Amino acid sequence: MTLVYYYFSGSLAGALIAAVIMTVTGFLFAGVGGWLVGLVGGSNQPISGLALSTLIVAAIVMVAIGVVGLSGVAAVLAVAAVVCCATAMAGDMIQDLKVGHLIGGTPWKMEVAEVISTVIVSFVLIFPIIILHEGNIAQGGIGIGDKALPAPQAGLMAQLAKGIVAGEMAWGLILIGMFFSLALILIRAPAPMLIAVGMYLPFHTTFAIFVGGLIKRTSDKIVERRKATDAQKMRVDNVGTLVASGFIAGEALTGVMLAGLAFAEKPSITYLLTGQTEFGFVDKLGPWLSIVIFAIVAYGLIRIPLSSLRKA
Repeated sequence: MTLVYYYFSGSLAGALIAAVIMTVTGFLFAGVGGWLVGLVGGSNQPISGLALSTLIVAAIVMVAIGVVGLSGVAAVLAVAAVVCCATAMAGDMIQDLKVGHLIGGTPWKMEVAEVISTVIVSFVLIFPIIILHEGNIAQGGIGIGDKALPAPQAGLMAQLAKGIVAGEMAWGLILIGMFFSLALILIRAPAPMLIAVGMYLPFHTTFAIFVGGLIKRTSDKIVERRKATDAQKMRVDNVGTLVASGFIAGEALTGVMLAGLAFAEKPSITYLLTGQTEFGFVDKLGPWLSIVIFAIVAYGLIRIPLSSLRKA
């Protein structure tokens, strides 16, 4: 690892300092992320904030010791990437080990399984990324970062790294964001993280989160009207979370599958089944059919969790 940073920064001192930053922040932030996941759950791991905090610290230190330019940006992004992966893996392992402990798993066997799974994933996960990237290029895009395949968080990290290392960072905006976040905490805003994330995510992404919140609110109102007990409410929430998670996983797998079709120069699933690029009614009825499908999905997200009340 030191040789890698020596290549990036051009100096042994820069390599050693980058390694120290990576070790210290990785150790501390892995503990923070793992603790929050073990206490609350996987959805509460603040990987974005921890990775960006690491990036800012590493960038300031690199500039202070004179490592600037492309090598400085590469060193900063490398440190942030390593800490981000360490934090994510810490949260994942804590969650797995917590579940294993609750169901009576053997500690050393769980640890061996975690090591094996981590090694396998590191070799496998790159292939879906390549398929998505190349599939987007095959459709005329620029790869990951295209409008059809956005990477807003990666773009934000790149802008921060370039801005700090090049001395062009708008520190006034950073300070405004810090004080704005503090104000949200002081007024006890219900979801400060969602407000912050919504400022750099695409509108269609944040709007989907908003619609999901409306669906959840509708479900909660129905549960309250039926005067459900706390145990029944928890059951509904758990079932709803499982259903929503299934939709998220299914959407991700479908996206990779469609990118794979584009990479294989196949225009659509319809083409594989019928030999036609699309059905003839798509132009006229496509938008209306999408609304109908969306309504069915929304109904399922409400109906399926509520059905657990009768089973209870």
